[in-house]
Amino acid sequence: MIAVTTPTGQVGSRVVRLLVQAGVRPMVLVRDPQKLDPALLPYVDVAVGDQGDVEFVVDATKAVEALFWVDPPTGDDDPVAGYARMGFSAARAVVANQIERTVFLSSIGAEKRSGAGEIDGLARTEELLDATGVSVLHLRCGYFFTNLLLDPSALQEGVLRTTMALDASMPWVDPRDIAEIATVRLLSTEWAGRDVQAVHGPEDLSFAQVADILTRVLGREVRAEHITDDRQRSALRSLGMTEAQVEGILGMTLRDFTPENPRTLLTTTPTTLASWAAANLV
Repeated sequence: MIAVTTPTGQVGSRVVRLLVQAGVRPMVLVRDPQKLDPALLPYVDVAVGDQGDVEFVVDATKAVEALFWVDPPTGDDDPVAGYARMGFSAARAVVANQIERTVFLSSIGAEKRSGAGEIDGLARTEELLDATGVSVLHLRCGYFFTNLLLDPSALQEGVLRTTMALDASMPWVDPRDIAEIATVRLLSTEWAGRDVQAVHGPEDLSFAQVADILTRVLGREVRAEHITDDRQRSALRSLGMTEAQVEGILGMTLRDFTPENPRTLLTTTPTTLASWAAANLV
């Protein structure tokens, strides 16, 4: 059996559908089953609970051979501690049930181990899973295309605001492409040990380039605008975030950082930002 966490998320929901289409009946661990696609219910087993509940995770994965693990947002005052708490649940389940293969949705920047904001929590989860001694693959993913949907008013206004230098490039990736790699690795029994695979998308892009692509696709001007860290802090505080949450988001801005894993054939995925935008933003 294969277990999937966050089965209603951008990556997890696609993993579930691909597994079902491959003839697998996955176990899905979900907090709110009402959010599951009703069409999938005849093809999956459902365990309802919180990933932060160690006993729930261990019990739900007793008969599992492979696990797709995602640290869900926790709402903790300290997001790094929240992610680490989720990672502890995963590691306990892997050891208790001797799960043969775990694919973990990590991020570029986790290799820093500290100084990368919320990503430090994913680094803690990597370390916890590594310490189990069971086979684990960390998918270190680029910046999701879907992050552009987090601020619809800015898109409508035609402004992409970022604390990054406008000409600084980084990997951008479609979550559906991440799901395809995750599913293939979950189904494969040809790997073992501890491994890392980056998921870089088709090309590195700067926010200036992203704005140009969106301008062409949407048929209206979209411009990139650099804002200061302090302006971003003020905006996040106005949403009621704690200081740790604010700094966790700001810290994910990886300035002057070169990923540990270089772009290769194995890390490059096919969906372009232009095609994704045409399908999701027009």
